[in-house]
Amino acid sequence: MRSDKIKKGLERVPHRALLHATGLSRKDLDRPFIGVASSFTDLIPGHIGMRDLERFIERGICYAGGVPFFFGVPGVCDGIAMGHLGMCYPLALRELIADSIETVVNAHQLDGIVCLTNCDKITPGMLMAAARLNIPAIIVTAGPMLSGRLRQRKLAFVHDTFEALARAKKGQISREELLCLEMEACPGVGSCQGLYTANTMACITETMGMSLTGCATSLAVSAKKRRIAQASGQRIVELVKKNISPLKIINRKSLENTIVVDMALGGSSNTVLHLMAIAHEAGIKLDLKTFDKISKNTPHITNLEPAGSYFMEDLEYAGGIPAVLKRLKGKLNNTMTLSGRRIFDIANTAEISNEEVIRPLSRAYHKQGGIAVLFGNLAPEGAVVKQSAVSPKMMRFQGRARVFNREEEAMKAISGRKIKKGEVIVIRYEGPAGGPGMREMLAPTSSIVGMGLAESVALITDGRFSGGTKGPCIGHISPEAASGGPIAILKDGDIITIDIPNRKLEVKLTKPEIEKRFRAWKPVAPKIKTGYLRRYSKMVSSADKGAVLQ
Repeated sequence: MRSDKIKKGLERVPHRALLHATGLSRKDLDRPFIGVASSFTDLIPGHIGMRDLERFIERGICYAGGVPFFFGVPGVCDGIAMGHLGMCYPLALRELIADSIETVVNAHQLDGIVCLTNCDKITPGMLMAAARLNIPAIIVTAGPMLSGRLRQRKLAFVHDTFEALARAKKGQISREELLCLEMEACPGVGSCQGLYTANTMACITETMGMSLTGCATSLAVSAKKRRIAQASGQRIVELVKKNISPLKIINRKSLENTIVVDMALGGSSNTVLHLMAIAHEAGIKLDLKTFDKISKNTPHITNLEPAGSYFMEDLEYAGGIPAVLKRLKGKLNNTMTLSGRRIFDIANTAEISNEEVIRPLSRAYHKQGGIAVLFGNLAPEGAVVKQSAVSPKMMRFQGRARVFNREEEAMKAISGRKIKKGEVIVIRYEGPAGGPGMREMLAPTSSIVGMGLAESVALITDGRFSGGTKGPCIGHISPEAASGGPIAILKDGDIITIDIPNRKLEVKLTKPEIEKRFRAWKPVAPKIKTGYLRRYSKMVSSADKGAVLQ
């Protein structure tokens, strides 16, 4: 076993003494050492139930004859970090998580690892670590939150908080109703109820084969989730004994499967960044054009929050990811999963119990998948839009630029009703390096929707968007402003053309005019100049490369 390096031989007397100090018996030294990387924290609703799941993972490892060792990794709630400088940290956290797990696992030469995760950047960080370490690993996502309730109406986090706030400012709902929504929109444990980044990542992790069947959509409050946690603990010991490592599961074909499912679900645009980062760790080439090619050939077959009317609980009761695989079988590769079952076997034995929640391909909600990649003189290296969340009226749009160098500046203008119909809000210097950390723009995008401007105003940025974003919002513009991308030289009044069907993002400027503006251009100074984010900003790649550290 790998762990023999710290527990076998005469030279390891001191090491064994320290291991015995933790309470291990001599017999324990003959068993596989299994790390459990837990992102439990009291700060994140999606993670507050993990103490319970830790017990079941531990039980499973012990039943299978392994020795569990728990260690913590940091977690950030994107919703709480949203709208202020705290949002500079979540994407950067992804790299910290991968590095932290690598450090603990290699320092102690563990034989295998269970990663207990749920929310946005934590799941991809753990997958990056699994691919980098390439020792037996399994992911347990802690599950979606139940929908909230206001009388008999279902509530969801984004629609009934961020968007409700804008509706309250317009006088469409009372302060009393807003306070009620504030209390009831998030009723308890779990990741936010729609197909935001956390739940999208859970779905594609299961599709990739790195979590057990049924894990992605089983609800945080369910006994089913406990059983999956225990089964995952048992399975990791089996994976160690059979030496089944992540790179036997994560390959080009399994990554293509994840993109197909992502496009069919209409998932978060953040998955583009995360899948490229995971591919990078696995040594697999993956680029923006691959996402767009697959999206053009994959119908969008679900209608989940934030763009739709269904919730993760509806997807679970309709059959979960196995049912989605059944619908998409003809577009998938028959790859192996950590469960020991192949994708086609899982699809063949699945049952679809709701034809509206998971529609047939012939009756898809949209002919193309959820994400489109745009190019043009404003995004030479690409930009990303969640096209399944854009109304038909706004698939093509032309407007005059309103340029802001920070999210806060744009938010002030939106809240102050200074944005007019027919304008394109430009938020720059929010990219991976310029932000730093590529902040999500949920506050401004939700305000646009809540104030009734989603069909008359567009937003473009070198930052990114929450999985809860809907409307004509184009992010990940590359190169970013801080790196001298064309978005850096835009001025108020410039004419911007968005053409999603033809994958174009252009500004009506001649090449000589663009060159002239660049000669006078000076980048805006970074707003964070100390600590981890200063180092991060100097090392991070552009969004079109997955915003990985170089």
